[in-house]
Amino acid sequence: MPIVTIQQGPRGVEQKRELVKKVTEAFVEALEVPAESVFVWIQEYPAESWGAGGRLTADR
Repeated sequence: MPIVTIQQGPRGVEQKRELVKKVTEAFVEALEVPAESVFVWIQEYPAESWGAGGRLTADR
């Protein structure tokens, strides 16, 4: 049972649906497992809760 965790900034529900669909399809193809066995967890973080290059994303 593959479990995939995606960490990202907030996205709309339609974008998340498409992401889960495509990630699941990739695992089904690569590992030859049934789609029902692939679990995708999306963890969203607001822009003020993460940064890169020494700066908060909210400050960019």
